[in-house]
Amino acid sequence: MSSNPSSGKSVSEFIDRNKENAEKNVIEQFPAKVLELDEFLRSEILSLNRLPHIFTETGIPSPPPITDSTDLTDLNGVTSKKRKISDGANETTGTKVYAFANGAVMCNPHLRELINKIKPKIMDLMDSTNSIKMWIQMNIPRIEDGNNFGVSIQEEALAEARQVEGEAATYLDAVTRYFVHRAKLCGKLAKYPHLDDYRQAIKELDEKEFITLRLVCAELRNHYAGLHDIIIKNLDKIKKPRTQNVDTMY
Repeated sequence: MSSNPSSGKSVSEFIDRNKENAEKNVIEQFPAKVLELDEFLRSEILSLNRLPHIFTETGIPSPPPITDSTDLTDLNGVTSKKRKISDGANETTGTKVYAFANGAVMCNPHLRELINKIKPKIMDLMDSTNSIKMWIQMNIPRIEDGNNFGVSIQEEALAEARQVEGEAATYLDAVTRYFVHRAKLCGKLAKYPHLDDYRQAIKELDEKEFITLRLVCAELRNHYAGLHDIIIKNLDKIKKPRTQNVDTMY
């Protein structure tokens, strides 16, 4: 099967363009990203002073206390917890939830705003590391015996880029897990509104997520700094892993 010369030329141009862009990103963009993320980390939106105020109420009402005169069939729209006896066994069921008195239970607006700011930064890092991986991979020479010290440096830098990309992907996955976990807790609170532990669990979860997002921002900064450091220190070996000089003796 004959290959198309124009296709081969297009691939070569793509590789050359990627090499140029990746090297430029490491040299010019990575230091700027480090400073940008460091400034963002020290900004008011990520200040630890916000931690006590990061939680917002869910809007799920608490049932009124039960007294001797309370009508258990109608607690202002909130059905009390019932105990049902069947076949000699006790079964406790929670409140049946058909609708919420205050409308939909919204997610935490403070954390949603913060996540919307951090997610693009995570995706930028993933794009950058993917480009760096290809750049280093395309600079690895064919396998030969001996003179492979430069190749080992390339492999170390490539492994570092892969690790950073994988960790960035876990940051995005953690955001999804937070929303799912919070939704489950809100559902439990709606079913058992008399258990204050669920309200406290949601508060603790929101505060934990704020601290986690702050840590993610610090890790993004450190990843950019680490990749820039290891690549700049070994730039010559990454671009040209093998020397062309061959020592001969006569």
